[in-house]
Amino acid sequence: MDPGNGTTQRGYQDITVSTGIPFVDRLSTGPLDFEVIQVLFNSGISAILALILWKLTGGQDKCLDSKESSLVTSLIGGMIGHYSCCNGDTWSSEIGVLSDSQPRLITTFKPVRKGTNGGVTKTGLLAATAAGVVIGLTFFLIGFFTTKCASEVALKQLLVIPLSAVSGLCGSLIDSLLGATLQFSGFCSVRNKVVGKPGPTVRKISGLNILDNNGVNLVSILLTSVLTSIACLYIF
Repeated sequence: MDPGNGTTQRGYQDITVSTGIPFVDRLSTGPLDFEVIQVLFNSGISAILALILWKLTGGQDKCLDSKESSLVTSLIGGMIGHYSCCNGDTWSSEIGVLSDSQPRLITTFKPVRKGTNGGVTKTGLLAATAAGVVIGLTFFLIGFFTTKCASEVALKQLLVIPLSAVSGLCGSLIDSLLGATLQFSGFCSVRNKVVGKPGPTVRKISGLNILDNNGVNLVSILLTSVLTSIACLYIF
């Protein structure tokens, strides 16, 4: 996920990739290694949940209905949370760059440089919420044609849309909070831009050097998946 969960602004002068990692820093990890690690951290949880769900249901699509199966409902909820979080990050990253407002650090609300981990804008947060809506709407529409549920259960599936919207927003906020506290951000006087690693020419802006971008991805996705899974058990 990008710094500030997509609410960070990117310019061509930064040459930053969509994940929010400066292009120079990204090259230092090795292009192939970076992509493999990123895929594993971003899709590993949903892949595991999907395999368990497939084993339990025999590949049949199921409605969210904890009365029928709380385990299946929680697994589907976890996947919904996962994709809402990931899609929210992508949308907030790509749409957030269009905002003219200066990002603010989520922990202090003080203005920060564009590219700072944990910096948020209203545009980015709204984009993350909208991305969650798309995930929920997609789930409902596809399920309408592929599942067979009682009428009252089928109608209740509409609640997944606002739930996904909240999941997209929460995932964005969790990502930003982690980025502001556990992921390093500093301003390099040589490169004249925000970087994600400490150095002799880097002045710290925020965050401890504990998690990297992939670590923030994994934790924010995991927390959002768990929270959405629990919410589905109460709602459905």
